[in-house]
Amino acid sequence: MASLSLPRVLQQRKTSLDLEREHHVQSTSIAKAVNPSETRVKEKHVRIAIIGTFKEKGANIFWTYVLRQQLQENRIVAWKFCHVLHKILREGHPRVIHDSQRHRGKLEDIGKLWQHLRDEYGRLIHLYIRLLITKLDFHKRNPRMPGNLQVTTEELEAIGENDINVYFQMTVEMFDYMDDILNLQQAVFGSLDLSRSNSMTPCGQCRLAPLIPCVQDASQLYDYCVKMLFKLHSALPADTLAGHRDRFLKQFRDLKSFYNTVMHMHYFKHLITIPTLPENPPNFLIQSELGTYVTPVVVLPPEEPLDAEGSLIDTSDTNSLPGDQQDSTHNGSISPDALAERDSLIEHFHQENARQRQELQRFMTEHQHVVGDLRSRILELESILSAKGNEILQEKQTAQDISKQKEEVFLQFTAAQEKGKVIEDKFQKLKEVYSKLREEHINLIRKKAEVDKQLGSMKLKLDQSERRTQEAEQRLQEQVQGQATVEQEAQRVVQARADLDEVRKEFDAAKTENLSLLAKIDFISSEKAAVEGELHDLTSQKEELELKITNLQAEAERSLAQVKADSDTALYDLLLVCLSEAEAILQNAMHVVDNPAVSAVTCTPDYLGSLLKPTDEALNDLSAAYSNYMTDNSQRGQLIRNAIHTAYTLAIYLMQAKFTSNTSKDISFGDRLTDECKQLGSQGLIMISYIKEKSPSTTEQVQVVRKQLEKISNLADSLSKALGNVEVIGDLVENELTSMDKAIEEAAARIQEMLDKSRAADSGVKLEVNGKILDSCTELMMAIRNLVKKSRLLQMEIVAQGKGTASATEFYKRNHQWSEGLISAAKAIAMGANFLLEASDKVVSGNGKFEQLVVASQGIAASTAQLVVASRVKADRNSSNLSALSEASRLVTQATGGVVATAKSCSQLVEDNEDMDISGLSLHQAKRLEMEAQVRVLELEQALETERLKLSALRRYHYQMAGENDG
Repeated sequence: MASLSLPRVLQQRKTSLDLEREHHVQSTSIAKAVNPSETRVKEKHVRIAIIGTFKEKGANIFWTYVLRQQLQENRIVAWKFCHVLHKILREGHPRVIHDSQRHRGKLEDIGKLWQHLRDEYGRLIHLYIRLLITKLDFHKRNPRMPGNLQVTTEELEAIGENDINVYFQMTVEMFDYMDDILNLQQAVFGSLDLSRSNSMTPCGQCRLAPLIPCVQDASQLYDYCVKMLFKLHSALPADTLAGHRDRFLKQFRDLKSFYNTVMHMHYFKHLITIPTLPENPPNFLIQSELGTYVTPVVVLPPEEPLDAEGSLIDTSDTNSLPGDQQDSTHNGSISPDALAERDSLIEHFHQENARQRQELQRFMTEHQHVVGDLRSRILELESILSAKGNEILQEKQTAQDISKQKEEVFLQFTAAQEKGKVIEDKFQKLKEVYSKLREEHINLIRKKAEVDKQLGSMKLKLDQSERRTQEAEQRLQEQVQGQATVEQEAQRVVQARADLDEVRKEFDAAKTENLSLLAKIDFISSEKAAVEGELHDLTSQKEELELKITNLQAEAERSLAQVKADSDTALYDLLLVCLSEAEAILQNAMHVVDNPAVSAVTCTPDYLGSLLKPTDEALNDLSAAYSNYMTDNSQRGQLIRNAIHTAYTLAIYLMQAKFTSNTSKDISFGDRLTDECKQLGSQGLIMISYIKEKSPSTTEQVQVVRKQLEKISNLADSLSKALGNVEVIGDLVENELTSMDKAIEEAAARIQEMLDKSRAADSGVKLEVNGKILDSCTELMMAIRNLVKKSRLLQMEIVAQGKGTASATEFYKRNHQWSEGLISAAKAIAMGANFLLEASDKVVSGNGKFEQLVVASQGIAASTAQLVVASRVKADRNSSNLSALSEASRLVTQATGGVVATAKSCSQLVEDNEDMDISGLSLHQAKRLEMEAQVRVLELEQALETERLKLSALRRYHYQMAGENDG
């Protein structure tokens, strides 16, 4: 037996006995897993059920056996069923979630049943069922999300399609999922307090065991919510996401409390490792905190490997098997040695699987730590780069300030030079004046010396010549005058010297200021040289940073190019997958056409004709999208959408055309139409294959499909003509509504005519009364006309929404009571309009009473209310036409109130005008009139009571007749 190879052991075809044995194992394990004893579910029984889903590649066998249990009779069985189903949905075959969707209604029934039980288990079962339904709905809306919710960041982005709207909706769905988990755990812990049980008692473990998969789901949901909220805050304003943040903060506190409670329970210490949440929730307004975020990881201990497949069967029930079954088991086709070898191989595989799970978990933890370190390093480098950029900006600003200072100093130096030039020019001018004064002074001194010499010679000659005394005196006077002139010249010289001293002082000050400016210029030049040196260093650092930035940009461009190439490859693969899916849709439609089970399904040619336009438009869009794709590969997404949409519309048209062929009385004609449908499906498949191959004949093939579509449409039209004209039951409704419109129009025209006549013939109080009454009646008729218009729009919408694939005739047949209600309401409105016209005519002519107007207006308002109610019965609550009809009904009510108020006010006006003059009555006459008035009041009260009884009898008879007519 040692030569028996592994493929021969594992690939042997299962016999019916093996299948029966596996089914017996499944049913036995499920029955033991959901037994009625208040203990926790054993893992080995759940594992057998999970393995069974992989063997059967679905959950049909599981649901077949589990629905036979006492789910609606025993509360413990129902609670354990919820636990087992949760584990199956998380760890079972991927097909399990899809197979379980059809049993969603059964789950709702179980939850509603146990909801009314005044026991803690009833509430727990209801909350658990709601959690399971939420999980099924979440996976239905997000089919790419696995049952265990374990996806990578790249897979999460692929699921979200990098669309903010998708992330927004997924976050809301995950919040709902998390709320159900937190509500369940809160109820479980609350029930433990009520029952005074702890985590180590069997009843306590029975309630606490389902919290383990809840912890696993909650950890994954928390991680994805954090990541998607950071993405949303990076693309949307913070105010828009205020509700998301508030909801996350509440769930963060509840989840932290949940983890802390579970962490301190002895029961969970060896079953699961609870992740630790941070003290404070993430701040989504700071994107850098995403780099420091650490994903919480739930660690489960390695599962004990199953010894062998045969050991999964409870041998305690073996003796209960009949003898023939025991003999057939021992006389199987596989020898005991082969079974032992297979069992050892299975055990080896389980052990290897457990070891690889531990290794994979360790690798994932290390990978997360490495990714966190790298993200932290990237954030640190980005902060350093940002700081360097800020320093460069600061140095640039400093250099600009220094340049400005240099310009200012240069301007000051230029101004000082100009001022020195002005002072130098002034000094030169003063110097020239001083030179001239000096020369004049020297000349005067010389003249004075000559005068002194002449005066001495004249004194010497005075004694010698008296005759010359007079001349001498005259000359002396001249000399005295000359001396005065000399003294004036001397004063002028002194003043010039003082001015020269001041000019010298100003020159010295200007020279000193010039020297200080030169020293300052030297100091600024030295500082300029230092700043230029620092600027040179900063420029070199800037060049180094620019080189690094250039390298980083080049690396980013290479990464972007690689990502773009990978994205193009992935999009092309997605295009092929979508086109394959489009082919599958058309093939499925062709299978429906060939299926004899749909021979009883019918469709009207009119409805088929309504499908022609959208199908033809889909073909046009596909042709345009394909042309754009051939010229620009970036239009691949539009081609994917149009291909799927075109395949869907063609498939719908194919099936409806097949259903239309079933209405033909001519069998050969129906077969012909069916053959054309098959031909249309074949041409559609050829068109999809041409698109996949990028064939140049794709556009021509689209035209071929369109011609085939027109051919089927022509056959359907001929079938419609062959069927003949069908009597439209709705014609009666239409005729009554038309008659009602006509009656309202005639009444409105007649009231306007009476108003014109009254204005021409009457005057005074009568004209005022007639005008008010006819105006109020006109407003009422206008409001009724508007209500009837809105009612007809709503009825058209109801018929369009309710007839489905049938015709309007079939819709009215199915809803004949509703149609008769419309007819009755229309007749009542027409009669009310005529009655209001007669009452207003009598009142205007003076032969009627104001009460007739009140009754007529109230009656027509009641008829319109009947029309509103009949229209509202089948209308959509969110319909805009229904809102418009309600508004029109409110306006009719207001107009009716206006008629009643007008009639009363006009009646009072007439009475006031006709009040008798009692000022001239005697005591006897006044008493007699008082007694007559009392008698009249009693007579009127008696008549009123009689009329009320008559009115009630008429109403009962009217309701009885209306019920008989409706029946």
